[in-house]
Amino acid sequence: MARNHSRRGKAGGWTPDDAPRRDASGARDDSPRDRGGDGPVWIWGTHAVAAALANPDRQIESLLVTESGAERIGPTRVKAQAVTARELDHRLPPGAVHQGVALRAEPLEPSVLDDVIADGAKRLVILDQVSDPHNLGAVFRSAAAFGFEGVILQTRVAPPMTGVVAKSAAGAIETVQEIRVVNLARALDQLAEAGYHAVGLAGEASRDLAEALRGAEKLVIVLGAEGEGIRPAVAKACAELARIPIAAAMESLNVSNAAAIAFYEASRKG
Repeated sequence: MARNHSRRGKAGGWTPDDAPRRDASGARDDSPRDRGGDGPVWIWGTHAVAAALANPDRQIESLLVTESGAERIGPTRVKAQAVTARELDHRLPPGAVHQGVALRAEPLEPSVLDDVIADGAKRLVILDQVSDPHNLGAVFRSAAAFGFEGVILQTRVAPPMTGVVAKSAAGAIETVQEIRVVNLARALDQLAEAGYHAVGLAGEASRDLAEALRGAEKLVIVLGAEGEGIRPAVAKACAELARIPIAAAMESLNVSNAAAIAFYEASRKG
């Protein structure tokens, strides 16, 4: 199911300037630049591009495909421009694993928390200061896999939905709602008033995650950044804190791995 969002005006991402740039010799320079501001973003990789094409609310400006890439994605709703793999490498960020397909599109508009609650979402996740785009994308992917309907992020702290996030999410940013709020603790208070049970993951907690999830009809799982974990004000706003039992030799889990375990456990309890 596609995210039913309109376009928004601001997002970060790799995008060439509207006017061509020139290098020191005066030759045209079409290499990508991360403007981190307004405008379209590049999305690349077979799954991410296919999901964006399948989302009718994703406004696509251009679609670039190599010969092998065209075979992977098949017929599309927009006309594709044939390019070489080298040309794609030049247009995208260094190291982008594009698999022969990339598109440039307007960002999706984030959902409003009030609307998500009113629509009856049952499973949500809050990420507190998780800044790595690969981890963010992986959390979206796990959320889609285990039936979580939205990811709540802090407006000014969490990274924008760039092509790196889209590639790591393998298309999940098109189906799992992105929800932006100014204050996570206040969002948790609002969710509590709406009947959600918020469980924050913390290694120092005494309660087992499986026990904390038992019986929750409407659930919010809260995860913090690696190392720092959930901030005190956010932890205080949770209904309870719980831990994932792991071997004593291992101090903690990567946040995206912890998210996948928590989402799976929630799906079992649900």
